[in-house]
Amino acid sequence: MASSYPILRLKPEREIHLKNRHHAIFKNAVAAFPDVENGSIVDVRAHDGSFLCYATLNTGAYICARAIAFQQGDPLRLLRHAIERAIALRSRFFGADDTTAFRLINAEGDAIPGLIVDRYGDTLVVQLTTLGMDRLREWIADLLMEALHPAGIFEKSAGPARKKEGLANREGWLRGEGDTNLTVVERGLSYRIALQGGQKTGLFLDQREMRSFVRELGSGRTVLDCFSYVGGFAMNALKGGALYADAVDYDEDALAQAREHAAMNGIESGKLGIHARDVFDFLRNPPRRDYDFIILDPPAFAKRSTDLDQAKRAYTDLNRLGMQMLLPEGGLLLTCSCSYQMDAALFQMVIFHAARQAGRTARILHRHRAALDHPVNVFHPETDYLKSMLLWVE
Repeated sequence: MASSYPILRLKPEREIHLKNRHHAIFKNAVAAFPDVENGSIVDVRAHDGSFLCYATLNTGAYICARAIAFQQGDPLRLLRHAIERAIALRSRFFGADDTTAFRLINAEGDAIPGLIVDRYGDTLVVQLTTLGMDRLREWIADLLMEALHPAGIFEKSAGPARKKEGLANREGWLRGEGDTNLTVVERGLSYRIALQGGQKTGLFLDQREMRSFVRELGSGRTVLDCFSYVGGFAMNALKGGALYADAVDYDEDALAQAREHAAMNGIESGKLGIHARDVFDFLRNPPRRDYDFIILDPPAFAKRSTDLDQAKRAYTDLNRLGMQMLLPEGGLLLTCSCSYQMDAALFQMVIFHAARQAGRTARILHRHRAALDHPVNVFHPETDYLKSMLLWVE
């Protein structure tokens, strides 16, 4: 069948990952690039000429194309259908007043590489991480306005993924305009979200279920929330009946928000301790040692496969220090990793080494509760990046 789109042809026997619906096309798999502007949509063919997918092109990146549709037809119509399908999925699980912040589109998790959309009340926050999606900015904004009628759309496109695509960071209103400080609700707790600056799109929405889990477990405990950002775990523990919680993070602005969140949610003054310190330094030199519930939720220590050896040492050291900090008669350790390069089996091996070095015993009580708005694409396993274990440590 003749194509109305430029054809990108693969080398012989390099099509299996696309037949398995993986979204990344690597430069070393390509036999011939079409003479077309980067960011354009191309028709990807196997070496024998058979259709594989439509993709957005960027020859300047190692992942030189991203599949956006695996059926023949109008690729923009198919992409629109994928976006509408992602939105419809969230409508099945969200919409109650007790949670007004959730992810609408989860990039490859929803088979839409390069596009993340979060909802914070009446405002949408869009993150475009590939050149192809960046070129579709206005089309995406129009589609979201038509489908959801938000008060505004704020773009917050930043991070290493854009740098790899040769893109500068962008931040500002795409549609509408208003206050960039928003109040949202998650499971009945209020958060103040600053759209400008800060990390991610404003809140680490992928840990919603684990924050709720900590609230269930917090009663009567003394809690240490490491890498706390805006205090989500600490605040949930206190709302669940924790006696005291320390929040530790190097980001002083985020900790100021944590203090504000405690006040907004009626947490008794003096129950939340704020520590603007490096977590490793804090664990080695803490002001107190009566914790019986510690949360370790660090940033990704391994962003590339070449980081893995160093990351294993860092995760081991962090968890050893955490185990040594817990009361000797036993306590809970919730430990997390958002490094895709460290899979669940390797992460458990790290915990084994940490426990052995700490001279403690550890039993796994529970594994990660994934947030429903962050689906994992079984064809694109890299979307299964977040993992955590609840341990009983003695």
